[in-house]
Amino acid sequence: MIKIRKILSFVLLLSMVLTMASGCSPKGNGDTVQDAAGTGTATDTQADTKKDSDGASGKSAKIKWAVWDIASTTYYQPLIDAYKAKNPNVEIEMVDLGSQDYMTALATQLAGNDTDLDVVLVKDIPGYSNLVSKNVLEPVDTTGMDLAAYNGVTEQILVNDKLYALPFRSDIWVLFYNKDIFDTAGIAYPTNDMTLEQYDRLARTVTKTDLGNEVYGSHYHIWRSTVQLFGVLDGKNTIVDGNYDFLKPYYEMVLAEQKDGICQDYATLKTSNLHYSAAFAQGNVAMMNIGTWFISTLTEKIMTGEFSDIKNWGLVKYPHPEGVEAGTTLGTITSIAVAAASKNKEIAADFVKFVSGQEGAEVIANTGTFPAIMTDAVLSAISSLEGFPTDAESLEALKTVKTYLEMPLHEKSAEIETVLNDGHDYIMTETKTIEEGIAYMNEEVSKILK
Repeated sequence: MIKIRKILSFVLLLSMVLTMASGCSPKGNGDTVQDAAGTGTATDTQADTKKDSDGASGKSAKIKWAVWDIASTTYYQPLIDAYKAKNPNVEIEMVDLGSQDYMTALATQLAGNDTDLDVVLVKDIPGYSNLVSKNVLEPVDTTGMDLAAYNGVTEQILVNDKLYALPFRSDIWVLFYNKDIFDTAGIAYPTNDMTLEQYDRLARTVTKTDLGNEVYGSHYHIWRSTVQLFGVLDGKNTIVDGNYDFLKPYYEMVLAEQKDGICQDYATLKTSNLHYSAAFAQGNVAMMNIGTWFISTLTEKIMTGEFSDIKNWGLVKYPHPEGVEAGTTLGTITSIAVAAASKNKEIAADFVKFVSGQEGAEVIANTGTFPAIMTDAVLSAISSLEGFPTDAESLEALKTVKTYLEMPLHEKSAEIETVLNDGHDYIMTETKTIEEGIAYMNEEVSKILK
């Protein structure tokens, strides 16, 4: 009997302990979260350990995301909303560091031991190089990731075989053309596979030099990129190597076009400060090489009536040197990274992979912005935007096989850029011959590299 009483006492004591433990279960910020059916029956305790089918963490956390220009950027909040739909217990607070000095402000914040930033946007390649050298970015765990979706871009931002950010936005260089000019001349449109020789010949064919009734077959904005980038499409040379002899044939082509009236004069464009968008909007430029960032501006201004002299336009892939595969182009990227000092690295990394992955790409595309990954769903979203050309070739133009960065990763990239800009200006204004301008770039960049 005594033994039975002891057993009953033990059972009663154990029941009391279990009841007390159940009553003290920790709670999060709210008592419930949405379950798969949306009934809100799952507790925060369950959410702390739950993983969804995509591996996204269900833990409760608040992360801070460094950005710029919140008010004028359309894709920040949709990205947050889409992520929170899958991870309702994660709160994301944006910290606007401003646009003009963003990278300087970001580097300063991340260098402090008391920084509370978890996720950061990286605006450009020189800024990325600087942050990596300061050890303030967390290396990306690429396990199970398909980096091929970035068309070779991630390979170009490796530092000691490590990746410290993922591209989430990208603009590529394409060829815009005015359909009405080709229709009027009875000449076939540009194609998605044109060598530079074919492109030059087509520009000459469609040009009209009648005084007061000029039609320019091509247009080159005053940036060095509009000429120099042709030379790196074969992958054999880069813009930071220190030897620029490979640029000679491209300067010869463009200067010959300038001399023959195929394109507008560089010096005139510079002194008149004519923007490339205004040049194309005049309706007398047949073809213009520029980035996809121009699409949103062009469609908007045509719809508002501001660009009344051009209505029918299209896109084709960037012209390429002989032997280079069509769809090889140049690009710029905006990337996203986890701060090394983050106290929520797991969730921060999950958010980074979401933003830079296929789901994030679709969200970005639906706001009219070009993401770094071009899936069929992304292309469908872009082609559905009001004002985008309806022909299949224009959509096909956005598909790339290889994208080289306009300015590759290099610790001296800013200094090199200055020399290349000066050399370009000397050649295009004919202050120096092509040979003299290239010799200047070779000599000055070699000094920087040494």
